[in-house]
Amino acid sequence: MQDVMERALAPRPDHVPADLVRDFDLYDIPGAAEDIQAAYRAIQQASPDIFWTPHNGGHWVATRGEDIIEMQRDYSRFSHRHIVLPPMPDAPRQIPLEMDPPEHARYRRPLMQALMPSIVAELEAKVRQVAIDAVERLLPRGECEFVEDFAKVLPIHVFLALVELPLDDKAYLLTLAEDSVRGRDAETRGRSQQLMGAYLLPWIRARRETPGNDLLSKLVNVDIGGERISEAEATSYATLVLFGGLDTVAGMIAFIARFLAQNPGQRRQLVERLDDDAFVRNAIEEMVRRHGLANTARVIASDFDYKGVSFRAGDRILPANLFVGVDDRLNPDPLVVDFSREKPVHAAFGNGAHACPGAVLARREIRIFLQEWLSRIPDFRIKPGTSPVLATGMVNGVLRLELVWP
Repeated sequence: MQDVMERALAPRPDHVPADLVRDFDLYDIPGAAEDIQAAYRAIQQASPDIFWTPHNGGHWVATRGEDIIEMQRDYSRFSHRHIVLPPMPDAPRQIPLEMDPPEHARYRRPLMQALMPSIVAELEAKVRQVAIDAVERLLPRGECEFVEDFAKVLPIHVFLALVELPLDDKAYLLTLAEDSVRGRDAETRGRSQQLMGAYLLPWIRARRETPGNDLLSKLVNVDIGGERISEAEATSYATLVLFGGLDTVAGMIAFIARFLAQNPGQRRQLVERLDDDAFVRNAIEEMVRRHGLANTARVIASDFDYKGVSFRAGDRILPANLFVGVDDRLNPDPLVVDFSREKPVHAAFGNGAHACPGAVLARREIRIFLQEWLSRIPDFRIKPGTSPVLATGMVNGVLRLELVWP
């Protein structure tokens, strides 16, 4: 198995000017071990608004929020049909993420309906109890490895309940999710998707034969034009949703916990105002802004020029979500977390037709984490002698975070 860094660099296409070429590898970013988002910010400051890199198959990178938001919304020119870097041409299409409207909307609708605010509100008591139980177990210990002991516990309990899959399988599923979103080569990511598909297939067949009211039943029985989607499509759809549900919320919660452990001033502000809903909502948006996670690539749909850059059909481009939150053109002093910031601008949940359908649930889980953790463990820090372990990739994450408290 070859590491990404051992792969040959892509040759520069004729339409790419030499002065727009930069040495950028989203799996190996200088400074990311200390602060991933600050490392992206340094690239943003030192680079053209749009540049090309020979890494990961060769692709464009958009670094400024205005352009990224436009690219996220303009699917006619910036297609979603391939979202992974380096390209995985033989992998099954990830439904519905690797679809453009109007096809995309027909597949996305049941997921949106299952995660409507009213449905999420009904889940709150269950989510809150999972959080309370997890914190109460940890409290007497005075320390924990936060990622495994809490960050992954909350979302996986909630999501496996939504799809009615066995909680006993969580360790196996989380391993697959990790390989899928941060595997350093196409072979690792592709294998994780195959294994997830193999795990899900018996459940999918059972839910197609005897559908229930759970989310998985709704996804695998989507009706398109009077016909039910195929078993292969159902497997692709369920695989994508499961990976998203298992990893991204856990990652955001871990980034926020790391920030609060390192910044006692902001932590005390939250502790003192946990009952102030408006303050907590804005604080969540500000911390989400500062700690962007996801990266999804696009494919240039046709030849055109964009702000002086010549794109060609088939080019890949990475309009990384987290660049929006750390863009000083949109957010003054973007690396500073300011709970009083008016209208933090970010794209952590995407924009346009492909905006994350789980955003409401994610925000609810983050709020519950803050309320239940900080009300019981208001004073915590990173364990002396340890450092958080961070990872970059298609989804950035915290792999290890050791915390202690009095």
